[in-house]
Amino acid sequence: MTSPALLTDRYELTMLQAALADGTARRRCVFEVFTRRLPPGRRYGVVAGTGRLLEELDRFRFEADQIDWLRAEGVVDEATLEFLAGYRFGGSVVGYAEGETFFPSSPVLVVEGTFAESVLLETLVLSILNHDSAVASAASRMTSAAVDRPCLEMGARRAHEEAAVAAARAAAVAGFAGTSNLEAGRRYGLPTIGTAAHAFTLVHDDERSAFASQVAALGPGTTLLVDTYDVRRGVELALEAAGTGLGSVRLDSGDLAGLAHEVRRQLDDAGATGTRIVVTSDLDEYAIAALAVAPVDVYGVGTSVVTGSGAPTCGMVYKLVAREDAAGVMQPVAKASTAKTSVGGRKAAARRLGPDGRAVEELLVVGDDDAVRAWSLDAGPAQDDLRPLHVRLVSDGVVDERWTGADGVRTAARRHHASRDELPRGARRLSADEASVPTGTLALG
Repeated sequence: MTSPALLTDRYELTMLQAALADGTARRRCVFEVFTRRLPPGRRYGVVAGTGRLLEELDRFRFEADQIDWLRAEGVVDEATLEFLAGYRFGGSVVGYAEGETFFPSSPVLVVEGTFAESVLLETLVLSILNHDSAVASAASRMTSAAVDRPCLEMGARRAHEEAAVAAARAAAVAGFAGTSNLEAGRRYGLPTIGTAAHAFTLVHDDERSAFASQVAALGPGTTLLVDTYDVRRGVELALEAAGTGLGSVRLDSGDLAGLAHEVRRQLDDAGATGTRIVVTSDLDEYAIAALAVAPVDVYGVGTSVVTGSGAPTCGMVYKLVAREDAAGVMQPVAKASTAKTSVGGRKAAARRLGPDGRAVEELLVVGDDDAVRAWSLDAGPAQDDLRPLHVRLVSDGVVDERWTGADGVRTAARRHHASRDELPRGARRLSADEASVPTGTLALG
């Protein structure tokens, strides 16, 4: 696969050229990823895409043809091209474990290295984390509304082909049980789902022959789509084709709640008490919540989940918060103009838990640079009610592979389940409100 090195903005490279020329490129720096606010109405966000980012970071090299293109376009000078040809990220990265919930100002990722090696990562970091975290944040609201009923991701046709794979992965982090996307299944070990669309019914002379064909090919445990014509008649023909051992029927249009009640009675009266009802048709978290009292067994979600259900980005930014001075001492730096301010200095993160084990406060841990680093990764909190949130992701350029691949997705899904259960009970409400956990500061020393 082609290196992701040019999946970036031009100004990353032009900044590098100037910094190489004046000597600041070698200064040790700390960059931080955070969001200033949650999307309107959201009570928490979900960190996702970390494993994908680490996989891309491991391949982040400027290949010969990319260097040749940059030279031909006159993007940067020869000295910069020489640096890029030998580029390897040798710094360190810590951050929230993938699947963790986050809040405004949460330092979800901290990148440390020279200015030259760290600044080049900005666009890649933000494009992955903003997209995947938006999908996971929406998916979490859906799996929360579904309670114990599984949600299935089937939005590939509503997204860019590679974004669809990333979205399926992010949805799995937030608890989705399967995906229609085969490439996502292959890359990340996700269960894949899907049987037939209305086109399959329509290509046959009638519904009876379509169902008979599908059952003959896939067995009676298949899912038959029963709403191409008349739903009641469709259920009758589905049972005729598969018997009472029919796996599932799918409803994709109309009054889903009303139809689900009618179909459940029809199935039960026929003795097909184990046949499940799957509903699809432009579902989102609100539609899922509205179907809570209906006899629905599985939700299939497409457009809303892959587009973040109205919030396609998390608004995360990548800001320089500390840099080495001429004497080699780390100094806090921060943008101070306009409303887009930031808090300077390296920060760790912790979550304060109440007596019931639920989160009551998100804490930015601030203080001397060395003290914060040690607190984050070595010393840990002195208080028993604090849970540190940063984990090691990259050490001296070496990616911790525990967070990547199929195992990384499963680890992230477990982390999300535990993290969401730790939030205050009101955090799962779909009604518009503020962040469910306030953000405070813990000063060391």
